[in-house]
Amino acid sequence: MPAPASPNPTVTTDALTKSDFEALSEFRYRLRRFLNFSESAARDEGITPQQYLLLLHVKGIPGRDWASISELAERLQAVHHSVVALVARCEKAGLVTRRQNESDRRVVEVHLSAAGDACLMNLAAQHRNELSTFADIFHIRGVHL
Repeated sequence: MPAPASPNPTVTTDALTKSDFEALSEFRYRLRRFLNFSESAARDEGITPQQYLLLLHVKGIPGRDWASISELAERLQAVHHSVVALVARCEKAGLVTRRQNESDRRVVEVHLSAAGDACLMNLAAQHRNELSTFADIFHIRGVHL
């Protein structure tokens, strides 16, 4: 009996081997382990995992030291109004500041505060160390372990 048709015609299911499943399982296991580490590290630092991700994405926007709400929504894969609420919570916690963009008054710039930057630096260093456990599986472009 032939394998059932894939819902995505470009994906074939008949070419998967036991080693493919083992590799996928190992990757998902390590990814889940990393995400659990990340969530615990953020909470130990006194912030939520979402707050950590917001700080990371503000600092990680290429070419500048701030991020817009729409950029953060894309990076967090969240809806606009949820990101606005998250930014407000981070601002209340003293982690970020909001500024209106000088050239486009419709754009709100989210900047790290000194406290947010210090928190992020500590957590990012921990995350970089944890990422070294992935070195035997794949190289992460731009991350020097």
